[in-house]
Amino acid sequence: MIASLTGRLTRKAPDYIIIDVSGVGYQVFVPLSTFYRMPDEGAAASLHIHTHLREDMLALYGFSEPAEKDLFLILLGVSGIGPKLALTILSSLTTDEIVAAIQSSDDQKLYAIPGIGKKTAARMILELKDKVKHLVTASASAGLPQQADLDVDDAVSALMNLGYKRNLAEDAVQAVLRTHPGLSVENLIRQGLQTLRKR
Repeated sequence: MIASLTGRLTRKAPDYIIIDVSGVGYQVFVPLSTFYRMPDEGAAASLHIHTHLREDMLALYGFSEPAEKDLFLILLGVSGIGPKLALTILSSLTTDEIVAAIQSSDDQKLYAIPGIGKKTAARMILELKDKVKHLVTASASAGLPQQADLDVDDAVSALMNLGYKRNLAEDAVQAVLRTHPGLSVENLIRQGLQTLRKR
């Protein structure tokens, strides 16, 4: 079982990356939160890996932070949540936001995630409240929102890495901030992508 990969980043897309390790290219599916932390193509990269084996396929899922991988595995334990939906959850909210929503029984925040209905949100809260306690970070415990560390330049850079011109990326980020101030970087990128796709 592959638990981690370190190599050269040869392909970078919002839903997957390819890492070359000693001449072998590994396709790894990633959440948007991990994507935006990845360096430019050609640079060295490391990922925490979950090897998902089914009868008809073997897939690798990668995460830049151990807490993301832990939460991904915990989410897979909920009936109705498979790897694809678990990645969507991690792409929609930060780890701290997901844990906070589960612990505060905020089902509205959870079923606002694409693919999560009210029943699945209720199951997540019921089944995971105790299992996610160890994922609370020091900043979350202190009540300091991760959004406070927002860096607009990171969001613009990530959108440019996806092929958008700087002026378009900056306009999209500023448009999102006007209606949703204080977003975390990964959510800002996600909303920025949605804005650009509508144009």
